[in-house]
Amino acid sequence: MRELVIISGKGGTGKTTLTACFAYLARNNVLADCDVDAADLHILAHPEIVHEEDFRGGVKARIDRHKCVRCGLCREACRFGAISDDMVVSELFCEGCSVCFHICPEEAVVLEEAWNGRWFISNTRFGPMVHAELFPGKENSGRLVSLVRNQARVLAKQQEKSLILVDGAPGIGCPVISSVAGADHVLVVAEPSQSGLHDMERVLKLVEGFGIQASVVVNKSDINPEVAQQVEDSCVRAGARFVGRIPYDSTVVSALVRTEVPVENGNGPASTAIREIWQRLEYGLFGHGGK
Repeated sequence: MRELVIISGKGGTGKTTLTACFAYLARNNVLADCDVDAADLHILAHPEIVHEEDFRGGVKARIDRHKCVRCGLCREACRFGAISDDMVVSELFCEGCSVCFHICPEEAVVLEEAWNGRWFISNTRFGPMVHAELFPGKENSGRLVSLVRNQARVLAKQQEKSLILVDGAPGIGCPVISSVAGADHVLVVAEPSQSGLHDMERVLKLVEGFGIQASVVVNKSDINPEVAQQVEDSCVRAGARFVGRIPYDSTVVSALVRTEVPVENGNGPASTAIREIWQRLEYGLFGHGGK
């Protein structure tokens, strides 16, 4: 069983679209959407949920008004201003640091596990998928990403799937670290701009720190061929494998409007490039033609 994680240095590079294309072209795979802060792979995968569970992580404080004597010690100690004058804890401002819990002489503060989101197992037209929803403003996205990946591995083992395709989070933060740690290969999707070049270089350094082999693809490469070449050159200098360029193609936009995968019914230049890139990645993962 192999695990390919698709990430990008920033959002909007086409990472999710490319993941969906690979899911369509691959055989015997499990999908995992680890971009839990803004999950959207389901738009193209059309999932039917077969299992759902709550995701709880961290704690929030609550004051038992029957025990509270209004001494105000907790309010004075709270550096986040989460406790009001009438001794009510704001869920929005509470960071779960537990200072109020330890300082309260009446043991009136209760720490309760926070409900931060949900995670799902679904059937899709590309195969089974594990995905999640982190509620707005909630924390522990890295922990939720790890949960999604672990469940995808369990599912792949149970169903004897040979490949896990992971739509990772963008950037270089905690969700990205949780997306790539322990993967077999990482594909970085870059865009041909100076900011795209810089973002790619940052994320390649992150992947290098984990000792994972990385490949790079440039999306919409013909919009700025000069910078696309700079991306390729930088990729090679960083020791990553450059696997191809995807040209801008209006048929991709038309397919996405229909919530279809561009390689499904299209034979345009972008679809052709994506198929060739997938063949290179598949060969690198499995050898001759995959499994």
